[in-house]
Amino acid sequence: MLARSIGRLRPNVARPLRQSALIGQVQGRKLSTLNKLEPRDVEHFATILPKTSILSTLPPIQGSADDLDPFNSDWMGKYVGQSQCVLKPRTTEEVSKIMKWCWERRIPVVPQGGNTGLVGGSVPIGSEVILNLSNMNNIRNFDPVSGILVCDAGCILESLSQFLAPHKHIMPVDLGAKGSCQIGGNVSTNAGGLRLLRYGSLHGTVLGLEVVLPDGRIMDQLTTLRKDNTGYDLKQLFIGAEGTLGVVTGVSILTPAAPIAQQAIFLALPSFATLPKVYRAAKHHLSEIISAFEYFDRQSYNLVSGHTGAKALDDSEIGDSQAFVLIETSGGDANHDEAKVNNLLEELYEGADDGEALINSGTLSQSAQQFASLWAFREGIAEAAGKSGKVYKYDISVPVSEFVNTTNRVRERVGNKVKEVVGYGHVGDGNLHINVIAETYTKEIEELLEPYIYEVVASHRGSISAEHGIGKMKPQHLHYSKDAVSIDLMKQIKQLFDERGIMNPGKVVPM
Repeated sequence: MLARSIGRLRPNVARPLRQSALIGQVQGRKLSTLNKLEPRDVEHFATILPKTSILSTLPPIQGSADDLDPFNSDWMGKYVGQSQCVLKPRTTEEVSKIMKWCWERRIPVVPQGGNTGLVGGSVPIGSEVILNLSNMNNIRNFDPVSGILVCDAGCILESLSQFLAPHKHIMPVDLGAKGSCQIGGNVSTNAGGLRLLRYGSLHGTVLGLEVVLPDGRIMDQLTTLRKDNTGYDLKQLFIGAEGTLGVVTGVSILTPAAPIAQQAIFLALPSFATLPKVYRAAKHHLSEIISAFEYFDRQSYNLVSGHTGAKALDDSEIGDSQAFVLIETSGGDANHDEAKVNNLLEELYEGADDGEALINSGTLSQSAQQFASLWAFREGIAEAAGKSGKVYKYDISVPVSEFVNTTNRVRERVGNKVKEVVGYGHVGDGNLHINVIAETYTKEIEELLEPYIYEVVASHRGSISAEHGIGKMKPQHLHYSKDAVSIDLMKQIKQLFDERGIMNPGKVVPM
């Protein structure tokens, strides 16, 4: 049972500006090869945008630097830029005119959505112009028959979900930062999230894109076709490119029908060792209705409980449980789904092979409020970590069997130099999140963690970035996941689209 209702926890993107010791040197093409913004550039931007859509410390606007702070800093306060100008276009044509000018003047540009990223991909390294798409928030079209939605890149994910609800459809991607993140940023980072197990990645659900290229040309591939076998699928290059190849301004996406019946199942496991058996049993019994399978360790549970005062289960029910699972089901018939869930729970309590119970206890949501509360407990881990200190976040793909071993190796590595290490993630796609919580960001802790964590990942042929992207944080570590040929091809693609290197310089591709 729930001790009390748990409110939705969302990251606050408007954090105070803080200098970080981790900015370091620009990775890739040096900003010194590009031109700095001048007053004449701001004056030209004012011929494209109304002055209310421009924030700048340079004339003729010349506002306060404080107004730029939320755009110059990521929400963790880890990455901080020194941009003197934020532009907020309202249309694709305005983006095109801005990019054409910046291309001709060789002025670097950082595309920015909700700025909820975790690897520094959406904030400047130096004084790049910030192209913030928050004013591009129109829904262009929705077809209730096909479920295809066409919208501006600046639409907030939760707003899109609210728009679709009366049409009985949902967004195929769901994130803890849904109240702040924008669909263009989701696409540009290939965000995974909580529904990937059921609906797949954005590489499959995005049907078309509208992209402004670095030189200002508009690539209109905003198709609503589910089948289009006419040569190279160019849109795929921009999904996960983090704004290094162009600016995504429009998205066409396939939205699934909303489930009629949903249920959340919260389980306490005696140890991580039983988790693979629980997952196999869940897949067997729940089959087509399973939509999420989330894991978190005891440290994560204690962190959220301590931060919110909430409990997903009574202490007596949890006992010495070391692992927790949140399963979501989404189906079309509540009675049918309930029967499947009951069969699963029967096996979990009785044990599949040796008669030993696979779980200590559990609870089922009995209302929409309880459903949201159980999910809020899982989604609250990141915020609870952020409230506890400065967080080193690692988003990796390793075999599910290695989740706890990988987390424990990190704990042993950092010892008492940090406050806590928590592990949680998406079992259905092998995505483990490790949060290392420290008093402050220091070079000593960073050097303990990197490249150690990436070496561990490489030993399992895993990925150093499962869903957060590469950003500023990881270009120098890309070789742990990509071979030399792959990295060389990535560099060639970057050169083809952006030979002047103005698009989000220093991100993703090591140069």
